[in-house]
Amino acid sequence: MKKQDIVRLSWDEFDEMRDPRPDANGFDAVVERAISRRGFLGGALAFGSAAAVMGTGLLSSASSARAQAAAFAFEPIDIATDHEVHVPKGYQWKTLVRWGDPLFKEAEGAYSAETGVPVAMSDKVFGENTDGMETFIDGDRTILAINSEYVNPEINLPAASEGVPRNADEVQLLKNMQGVTVVEIADRGNGYEVVLDSPYNRRITHETQMTMDGPAAGSDLVKTNADAQGMSPKGTMNNCGSGKTLWGTYLTCEENFNGYFGSTAEREATDGEKRYGVGGEGRYAYEKFDPRFDLSKEPNEPNRHGWVTEIDPLDPTSVPVKHTALGRFKHENAEMVQAADGRIVVYMGDDERGEFIYKYVSNGTWAEGQASDGILSDGTLYVARFDDDMTGRWLPLTPETTGMPIEEILVFSRMAGSKVGATTMDRPEWVAANPLRVEAYCALTNNKNRGVKPNAGGDEQPVGGPNPRETNNFGQIVRWRPDGEDHGAETFTWDLYVMAGNPTVYNNKYAGSKNINAGNMFNSPDGMAFSSDGMLWIQTDGEDSNEGEYAGQGNNQMLVGNPETGEIARFLTAPNGAEVTGLTWSPDGKVAFVGIQHPGGSWPDGEGKPRSSVIAVWREDGQAIG
Repeated sequence: MKKQDIVRLSWDEFDEMRDPRPDANGFDAVVERAISRRGFLGGALAFGSAAAVMGTGLLSSASSARAQAAAFAFEPIDIATDHEVHVPKGYQWKTLVRWGDPLFKEAEGAYSAETGVPVAMSDKVFGENTDGMETFIDGDRTILAINSEYVNPEINLPAASEGVPRNADEVQLLKNMQGVTVVEIADRGNGYEVVLDSPYNRRITHETQMTMDGPAAGSDLVKTNADAQGMSPKGTMNNCGSGKTLWGTYLTCEENFNGYFGSTAEREATDGEKRYGVGGEGRYAYEKFDPRFDLSKEPNEPNRHGWVTEIDPLDPTSVPVKHTALGRFKHENAEMVQAADGRIVVYMGDDERGEFIYKYVSNGTWAEGQASDGILSDGTLYVARFDDDMTGRWLPLTPETTGMPIEEILVFSRMAGSKVGATTMDRPEWVAANPLRVEAYCALTNNKNRGVKPNAGGDEQPVGGPNPRETNNFGQIVRWRPDGEDHGAETFTWDLYVMAGNPTVYNNKYAGSKNINAGNMFNSPDGMAFSSDGMLWIQTDGEDSNEGEYAGQGNNQMLVGNPETGEIARFLTAPNGAEVTGLTWSPDGKVAFVGIQHPGGSWPDGEGKPRSSVIAVWREDGQAIG
């Protein structure tokens, strides 16, 4: 396959090209058993009644009243198939910042609709392909931290490159467009805009110096020729979802890091590399111009990526920290909550077909005003097992349970999860915790291999439990409630909040759950976040052809769900070709900042290159939106 064709592949297609797995037909009996269990689907998806598996008993009377009062404050919108953003009547939107927009005055005019951004200015402008984001406040100043997940070389590189870096400068250009942007914004009477030359503004890229902590830091698995101590990695990459700590720092999550590494010499991939999709040819040809990305020269460099990385957006001199205690996998996001006894809990999904859901629980406790030292470096990593009886258990990943040394457990968390029998999931993406009750939700975006093929480690993907459909192209959202209303508990009960589908095409399990209808249907739930009123905002990254089994679903979208009643309504639609990803709010809750990634056409400028952007959305009456 030509390099130009490789960069056009989705990350999932890229992984399967590297490590194709044979079809397996041993699941037929499991599939038939799951299909015949009509009662399971009915029980798992009964909403707002005593017949629901979870019921509503865990909701206090005060929070119940608050949730009931939080009715949808908008008229749901129809699908769209054009190259525009659409919001409900009574709402407005505008672009806040686009790829190539300056963060500093010296970069004004650096972006060109014909040529993009020159390498000399590429780390002084807003990054490409925006993703997870969070809001931070310092006095009366508002700062956003925003991920830039990956690049589109055919758009970002000079035309003569034909989408493939030709030299080290062009590789540097791509490196600088990715990572994290920290930017101050202000509303000066015409809506929010970037504050140029703010002391908070900075770019954190594939070249930024970092440190690491936790049990895997300094181990032989993360040592390289350039860092013999294994404590000073460079760069954060493929920054997908995000999180915010209770003490006010940013968690950026490294997802498809494997695609950045290749080898200039023949070599056999190790079992660990195969499980993570590392090996062969890199997606962006970094290895041809930078030995750090050449597996034949630095085989441990990939082990220094795939972590949750903490950044202090309010201190531009701070050094980002990779927290190895939280495990290494394709992190989607990191949702931080607190256990009843004050310990810190972080929920995380591993975004690949057939991988797992994890949580980290600190050994120490934290309270407001205390230092956070050691909280994210000393604790236990768990992986989830979901049982068919609607209960589940968090399985600790320790040397005793896995037979692996702790540094191997953390560097190869997937392999540790397989050893203890974790449940293979339909691509676990964002996890969101309800602020009004002790429960968490995870978007399982889709899985065409469910009931068809094992995962990359050979674990079977049988139909059942929270993954009830074979060849699942629509996805679902699973939720769990920890026993004892305590996020630190090792057991939980679960149900499915929604199964996406198409009731206009199917009258079977692919029609979706009872809260899906012709007016709100969607596929591939991905990003999720709760607003302060306890409503669940759902963003999609799926098929937007509006044809075949996706007919009537239109472009990717953002919807709002009521956790108490199960009702779901469409709030926003993206330009064709784009996904909706990343959501945060202004300090007063009156403006929502929403990411529009990889748009098609020439959005948002109407000419030249398409530019991923963050948009601001608000109510015309000035009331809160989230």
